[in-house]
Amino acid sequence: MPKLDRPPLSVVVEHDAPVPMRDGTVLRGSVHRPADGGPFPALLVRTPYGEQTFRSVPVIPALQAGFAVVLQHCRGRGSSDGEFRPWRDEGADGHDTIAWITGQPWSNGEVVMSGMSYLAGCALQAAATRPPGLKAVVAQMTPHDFHDGLKYHGGAFALGSALNWGALQAMLGLLHAMEAGGEAGEDAGAAFGALLPVLGDQGTAARTLPVRDIPGIPWWRDWTGHPERDAYWEDLAETLRHDRIEVPVMHVAGWFDLFLAGTLENHRRLGGPLVIGPWTHLAPGASGAGRLDFGFGAQAGTIRLEQRQLAFLQGEDTGPAVQIFVMGDDVWREEESWPLARAVETRYHLHADGLLSPAPPASDEPRTFVFDPRDPVPTTGGPLLLADPTNVGPQDQLDVERRPDVLCYTSEELASDVEVTGPVTVTLRAATSAAGTDWTAKLVDVYPDGRAMSVIDGITRTSTSSGTYLIDLVATSQVFKAGHRIRVEISSSNFPRFDRNPGTGRPAAEAGEADLVVQRQRVFPDSFLTLPIVPR
Repeated sequence: MPKLDRPPLSVVVEHDAPVPMRDGTVLRGSVHRPADGGPFPALLVRTPYGEQTFRSVPVIPALQAGFAVVLQHCRGRGSSDGEFRPWRDEGADGHDTIAWITGQPWSNGEVVMSGMSYLAGCALQAAATRPPGLKAVVAQMTPHDFHDGLKYHGGAFALGSALNWGALQAMLGLLHAMEAGGEAGEDAGAAFGALLPVLGDQGTAARTLPVRDIPGIPWWRDWTGHPERDAYWEDLAETLRHDRIEVPVMHVAGWFDLFLAGTLENHRRLGGPLVIGPWTHLAPGASGAGRLDFGFGAQAGTIRLEQRQLAFLQGEDTGPAVQIFVMGDDVWREEESWPLARAVETRYHLHADGLLSPAPPASDEPRTFVFDPRDPVPTTGGPLLLADPTNVGPQDQLDVERRPDVLCYTSEELASDVEVTGPVTVTLRAATSAAGTDWTAKLVDVYPDGRAMSVIDGITRTSTSSGTYLIDLVATSQVFKAGHRIRVEISSSNFPRFDRNPGTGRPAAEAGEADLVVQRQRVFPDSFLTLPIVPR
């Protein structure tokens, strides 16, 4: 290939540039801009994770595209002053930072924002304040709400990810206080004593009962003490009002990302291009997830995602409205919209003999199992953010399926490929001996060699002893190949991805060891899995 000669780029960098907020707090970050020319539009990225996060920002490509780049630490993080309060200050702080940027002599008055996870949330929260000068946002793998889909899923507390992220942020806060010195530093040193056991062994920490008593994380009792969507969560929701976001937004998601539901909901509410790859939260853009490798073509570079994001921020994107990676076929495909209009919702019934079939069941006899919250079903793969980064994405479920508290419903061997692309749910008619319980469902691809690879999963928490329950498995794009079988697993726990339901009907976070009740479960055969089947 011919070598592309690009003239060297001369850059001016200002480190720890002070940016005053409306309350007097000073935030700091670095400003990168071309040494010649201008004024420039600016790309703003805000993070609570410190300098290391900035290494993944495409600073040089953005500079070459004509942007100045501002990398700012959230308050109470990095070199910024103040106290970090998750999600509470990002909208106002982002607004004030944009106002500061547009007032700089090197600025042309236009700002765009980009980021992944919390960083993308910072961008959307700033956009919701409608700051003059903000023109576009790229939001990758981020929730749409702070209660639903972040801290709670189907009513169950997302224990594993909350513990992992909360412990990290608690540690960063203590390091920030120690660097500040003085009385705050002395208090931080003492607080490390409570946090270190949690950091060192999150598996043991997750088994703490009551769950609300896990130590060392400043916001833990707030998160666990508000299982319902009450005033605490509504107050936070006011910082991310989708109806106030007026700028165009590009959305990037991963099939195995814990915020897939949030990204899809952001897209539904805000519109804009959508890209979904076969990626996990900690490996966006990679070729593999969990125990599967989807090939070199699965990488983000194959579809020039970084270049497309910059083109979108420049207002020059001409890419497809929706671009998804279809697993099984292992190809990228362009679509006109999400969900796919041509997908046909198809019921697969859960038969009493363990068959999963489009044919209605002939028997009404329930299948039964016993759930003991002292011995929950271990989390094995899925859309996770746990301390063990290898326990994520597609994993073989054979050990899980050998447990007596996991019911498996399996289709006949497929005569031809079956593509499932879109939202997936399980409608479960079930009963329990307890005052309340959890119902979990997991979609599994069973290979001819016997491997049972997880695809997606979900949970719903109930406060009734019987009824019909909807379990949201979010969405996928999975081709079950000819010779494979489709399976759904039903149980009552997925730990530590979710906290354990004690079965007493009281809030799970308050339950002690003595409150854990053995739960006798019945699943009736008029339950069914709903799959969006795409004609081949």
